Amino acid sequence: MTKTQRQMLAAAAASATLTANAQPVATHVNTPAGNRFDEAAAGVYAQREADWRNGALVYQVLPDRFAPAADLDAKRHLYPAPKVLRRWDELPQRGTYLDSARLWSHEIQFWGGDLKSVASKLDHVQQLGADVLYLNPIHLAYTNHKYDAFDYQAVSPEFGTRDDVKALAKNVDARGMKLVLDGVFNHMGRNAPKFKDALANAQSPWRDWFYIGPQYQSGARVWWLAENLPEINLENPAVRAHVYAGQDSVVRSYLRDGVDGWRLDVAVDIGFEQLHALTQAAHAEKPGSLVVGEIANYPKEWFPAVDGVMNFTLREIILRVADRRLEPALAVQMMDRMVRESGTENLLKSWLMLDNHDTPRIATALPDVAQRRLAQVLQFTLPGAPNLYYGSEVGMPGGDDPEMRAPMRWDQVNDANPTYAWTKKLIALRKAQRALRVGDFRTVTSHKLLAFERHTDRARDTVVVVANPGATTVSETVMVANSKLMNVWSMVDQLSGEKVKITTGLLDLTLPPGAVRVLVPELSPGGGYSAYKRVQ
Repeated sequence: MTKTQRQMLAAAAASATLTANAQPVATHVNTPAGNRFDEAAAGVYAQREADWRNGALVYQVLPDRFAPAADLDAKRHLYPAPKVLRRWDELPQRGTYLDSARLWSHEIQFWGGDLKSVASKLDHVQQLGADVLYLNPIHLAYTNHKYDAFDYQAVSPEFGTRDDVKALAKNVDARGMKLVLDGVFNHMGRNAPKFKDALANAQSPWRDWFYIGPQYQSGARVWWLAENLPEINLENPAVRAHVYAGQDSVVRSYLRDGVDGWRLDVAVDIGFEQLHALTQAAHAEKPGSLVVGEIANYPKEWFPAVDGVMNFTLREIILRVADRRLEPALAVQMMDRMVRESGTENLLKSWLMLDNHDTPRIATALPDVAQRRLAQVLQFTLPGAPNLYYGSEVGMPGGDDPEMRAPMRWDQVNDANPTYAWTKKLIALRKAQRALRVGDFRTVTSHKLLAFERHTDRARDTVVVVANPGATTVSETVMVANSKLMNVWSMVDQLSGEKVKITTGLLDLTLPPGAVRVLVPELSPGGGYSAYKRVQ
C-alpha cells in the first residue's frame, strides 16, 4: 500500500468517525416535535424568565426623602438637636464637619419620610413598571442615610419598626414586586453601643467585634478614613453568626420577614470568601433570593460570591460614550469582552444604574438632552437589571453629596413632563421586548456607530440597537450576524416607528448626532404572509 493510499484510508476512517459522532444540525424549522437543540435553547430563556432576578427593573428609594410622613408633628421628637428637620420644599446643601460627632452636618438633616410613607406611594412604583423596590438602609443609626448602624436587627424609629418592614414586604409582594434592603455589613457607626463599649473597655465582650488599637489614628480601623464608620471583624465567628451565619442572623431574619434580597454596601471590602458565605446563607434561608454587591471593580471574578454586582464598569462605558469621551466601536469591544468574561447569567442579575445616592443625578451629569437620552436607551437595552433612582424619572437634578439626595418632586409626576413620559416609554419598550430582559448580547459589526444585538432562541425576539454618540451625522452599513433575520424585510424602530430594510444581514443607516435606533423585525408585511412562518 502506497503512502497516498494509506493517507486516503486514514482520512476515510476519520470521516466515518466524525459522521458517527456528529450531532444533527439545528434547522430551526417549526415542526410539531420541535428541534432538540431549539428546545434546549428555549429552556434556557424560559428559565431566565422564570427567575425574577434576571433583567428586573429596580426602583431605588431613600426612605427619608421619598414621601413625607402622614403626621410629621407626631415624629418631631425623633429629631433632637443637633439633628434638623427640614421642609419638604427645601433642598439639601453641603454642611460643615462636626468634630464632636465626627460627621458632616448635612448627614443629620432630615426630611421626615418613613416606611409607611413609602408604602403610601407604591401605586407610583407599581404603575411605573418596577419589579423591585430597593430601600437604602433602614437599620437603627444616627444619620439620615443610616450607613452608620447601631443595631442591624432594629429599624430606626424615624423610619418605623420591624412590623412596618413586614407590612411593607407584604404590600410589595401583593403587587407582584420584590423588596430588597441595603445591608451595611462592613462597618457600623461610631456611636453604636457595641463599639463604644469595645473602645472603652479592653474586657468588653464586643472588643473582638472591631479592630481596635493604638496603630489606628482614631483608635479603631475605620472605612476609608471616615471616623464615624468603624469596620467590623468578619473573621470573628460571633460576628459572622450575628450578620449572616446564624439562624437568627440579620440576613436570614429579614428574609423571613418577607424581604426578598440584599444589596450589600461596599461589598468589595467584604471580600470573596465572606460574600460567598453570606450569599449561600441567604439562598439557604430563601431559595431564589438576591444578593447584589456594590462592587465598582471589573465584574468578571465576583461570581458566584454574589448573584450580581452593581455594574459600575458598564455604567462608566455608557457615560463616557454618551458624552464623547469613548469611541463607539471601542465601547462595544469593551461591552462584548465584559459579557463574555463575566457571563450573561450573572450580568442579567446585576444592577445597571446611571445615577444613585452616591453619584450626581443623570440630569446634572449629562445636561445635554440627546446625550442623556442616548445613555438611558443603553441602560434599558444592555444586559442587566436597570436601577432607576427615585426622582430621576421626572428629571430631578442634583450634584455631589448631598445634592443628589433631594426630596422627591411629586408635583412633576405627570405625563406633561417630557422626562417622565420618556422614562415610561423606555420601561414599556423593555417590558415588551423579551430579548431586552433575558436575551444574549452579540456585537453588530460597525465602524463609526455603536451597535449591538440582543437575541433569544426566537427570531421574532431580536432587538438591534444602533446609536450615534458623535457630533456629526453618520451614514454607515452595519452587519447583523443573525441568520434568521429575513432578507429584504423591514426592521422597525421602536422609538420612532421608522422602517429600515435589512438585506443579507446588512443595514444601511443614517443617524444624526445623538440618535438611537432600537430595531425589531417586522414579522409580516400584511395579508397574512410571513417569511418567518417556519422560522422560530
